[in-house]
Amino acid sequence: MAAQLPLRDVHLPAAPGWWPLAPGWWLLIGAVVVLALIGLTLYFFRRRRLQRWTNLFDRQLQAAPQGPARLAAASELLRRAARRIDPRAVQLQGDAWLRFLDGGKRTDFSGGEGRLLLDGGFRPQLEGEQVDRACQLARTRFLELMAGRR
Repeated sequence: MAAQLPLRDVHLPAAPGWWPLAPGWWLLIGAVVVLALIGLTLYFFRRRRLQRWTNLFDRQLQAAPQGPARLAAASELLRRAARRIDPRAVQLQGDAWLRFLDGGKRTDFSGGEGRLLLDGGFRPQLEGEQVDRACQLARTRFLELMAGRR
């Protein structure tokens, strides 16, 4: 009889560790970082652009001495911004202009506070609260038009 050899079970190698990462994971991490940087850059660029537009609107209104002049300045800025959407919008008059400012979504201009923009710049006296509400509405619409939103 031959000498018996002790049999042992098969030993599997240890599972691979998670570090160092495979090259595919490094590429994925790099792509995510690049996309995050592009997203942050776009966010800050848009935010800074919006801040510049807001400052432009506010400076123009502050330079106007009184209520009718402030409305005229707001109306002028709205007309400039409207050219970004439709170059023919500058030629619109009366209710057609107010409907353009409404953008088809609301009636703030054609049937609300914004109606003051039509003739408010030509009135000798206006209430300060009326002017402030109309200018705030104009400011909101100005920023929308500058951003390219109808």
